[in-house]
Amino acid sequence: MVLNRRGLALSAAAVILFSAALVAQKKDDKKQSDAQKKDTLDIVKAVDAVASGQPTTNDFGLTWGHEDYLKATGNKEYVPFTLTFDQSKLPAGNVALYWRVVAKDAGTTATLTLPAKKDDKDKKAAPPPRFAYEDINFIAPGMGRLSRAFTVASGTYDVYVVMREPASTQKNAPAPKMSVIKQTLTVPDFWSPDLTTSSVIVASRIEPLNAPLSPNEQLERPYALGMMEIVPALDTKFTTKSELSVFMLIYNPKVDAMNKPDVTVEYNFYQKPAGAAEKFFNKTSPQDLSGKTLPKEFDMSLGHQLQTGQAVPLGSFPAGDYRLEIKVTDKLGSKTITREINFTVTAG
Repeated sequence: MVLNRRGLALSAAAVILFSAALVAQKKDDKKQSDAQKKDTLDIVKAVDAVASGQPTTNDFGLTWGHEDYLKATGNKEYVPFTLTFDQSKLPAGNVALYWRVVAKDAGTTATLTLPAKKDDKDKKAAPPPRFAYEDINFIAPGMGRLSRAFTVASGTYDVYVVMREPASTQKNAPAPKMSVIKQTLTVPDFWSPDLTTSSVIVASRIEPLNAPLSPNEQLERPYALGMMEIVPALDTKFTTKSELSVFMLIYNPKVDAMNKPDVTVEYNFYQKPAGAAEKFFNKTSPQDLSGKTLPKEFDMSLGHQLQTGQAVPLGSFPAGDYRLEIKVTDKLGSKTITREINFTVTAG
């Protein structure tokens, strides 16, 4: 059976390469107040303590939700991630959000310049810590979730995230409430010549943008890719009244004399009955990504990125567990790779 599905109506010629400088640009760094500078130093100390083995605290129920991996520039990878937290436990006004990425094997220069202590001004400056990435915002988060990103080379990293309320100026005030979490990630390498793909991003919705975001807007909305914005799903549980929307980029296909690929993408669904072997359920029509279907101006030598996606209504899916297999065939390169996601459908 071939499924009816809604195309994602995405621009195949979108350029979705992320600059480390763009992602690392921080909002209003020069306008940090003295209080915010002190909060930053306190946060850095707290993360140093956790990294050395001291116990963490989680006053706001901060949780790592999900991360995705895409190709950036300069032999690096772009890693947007989503956090969830208990909105009811946050104070009114701004909180500090800090994230640090530490390589398991060796670090690289940090991107965040931290304020110096007053009593250190006359001393010889010590070399700064060397982290793969480090950044901080002072924000008013809402809706119990937010997304940020970092850009690093491929490898294994520990990611520390802190959410902290401002320190009180009152004497003998209690210590500020704070959450500190740690997540270990293995970032893939998209810079080899081999056919590969980004993460399969599962979206709760995909929305068009009227214009590309500014660097500051991109910092707070890292799933804005070119002229569209993805709102990632926090899990893969859906009802029969919803649809499964997926998106990914295809890297390193061979190209013809016009710098266009010849790639076919197949989406096959398998049902996973409890206590029984999985069985084929259905599929969508194969996608042809070639000079016959891509825009005339599409040219991979100019950095245009090959993308694929589907939005499949789940009304015909009986409640249960499923596996989606995405098969990418590079006809010019005579190579095939597969990606998959598992998901669950419940009665609507």
